[in-house]
Amino acid sequence: MPKILVTGGCGYIGSHTIVDLIEHGFEVVSVDNFCNADASVLDGMEAITGRRVFNYATDLCYLPATRLIFEEHPDIAGVIHFAALKAVGESVEQPLRYFHNNLNSLLHILTCMRDFGVRHLIFSSSCSVYGNAAELPVTETTPWQEAESPYGRSKQMGEQIIRDALPACPGMNSILLRYFNPAGAHPSALIGESPSNPASNLVPVITETAMGLRREMTVFGADYPTRDGSCVRDYIHVMDLANAHTKALQYLLEQRNESPCEVFNLGMGQGVTVLEALAAFERVSGVQPAYQIGLRRPGDVVAVYADNARAVERLGWQPGYRIDDIMRSAWDWEQRRRG
Repeated sequence: MPKILVTGGCGYIGSHTIVDLIEHGFEVVSVDNFCNADASVLDGMEAITGRRVFNYATDLCYLPATRLIFEEHPDIAGVIHFAALKAVGESVEQPLRYFHNNLNSLLHILTCMRDFGVRHLIFSSSCSVYGNAAELPVTETTPWQEAESPYGRSKQMGEQIIRDALPACPGMNSILLRYFNPAGAHPSALIGESPSNPASNLVPVITETAMGLRREMTVFGADYPTRDGSCVRDYIHVMDLANAHTKALQYLLEQRNESPCEVFNLGMGQGVTVLEALAAFERVSGVQPAYQIGLRRPGDVVAVYADNARAVERLGWQPGYRIDDIMRSAWDWEQRRRG
């Protein structure tokens, strides 16, 4: 079966994608230096799939160590590149760290793919590339606005680097997957979102507050021009997102792509406000997390949600989970891992 290198494979989206890849017959090698992940996720993936995934605890910003992975696995057929720092607020505070990590790791992966003749790349991009979009829902052709954070800019730059690099890498193809807001956990509750650093994404903050691990949470801004004053996001279940990576890889391997670089939005296709997300959690759990209204957070856009028609049509992908499913699976995972 095709062997796929998954960078950031022990992270939140990477681990769920590895599960989906294995369930669809792929062999997987992971690389993750655990800067924001926990090695215990390898046990969870094994419990779900029956296979132990080998992980390199390698920093991809160090090229010789990155090359070693490709030397030891000359049969790699494709790379799914998740590895990146991803906290919007932290990127505002530490921009140089974000640019160093997110761009150098990508450059080293591209260099090794070129040198070892690996043809297929799936790049983990983000809806943050759109900035405060002038139109909603955003399509793949929606013009980019100024990035609202160094994290968002690193994704804009990453996409541009790939586009510029492809002509110098004969035979290489790529798909840029622009995620909206991944959330939820595997239905088994054996893996889920468990960052090593304090959680900053909304859903784990909600579940940690509901568990009493936080005294209260903050809703950053209630004065936005939205239906209830809080930010609007498109929350997509992590297993729907994982399956889109498998389908994107199959799309490239089957040579169905029309150009060397194609872009797909991955979202449910509808916006949910922060306060609506809180209401959904209370609806499925019966628990009302304590929260306060705070100031707007630097780097946050007002509203963004996807037009996912292109992914549905060309990849044959269809999201199957909704906001209540997301909250239910996230709560099951939180209770199990804290139990």
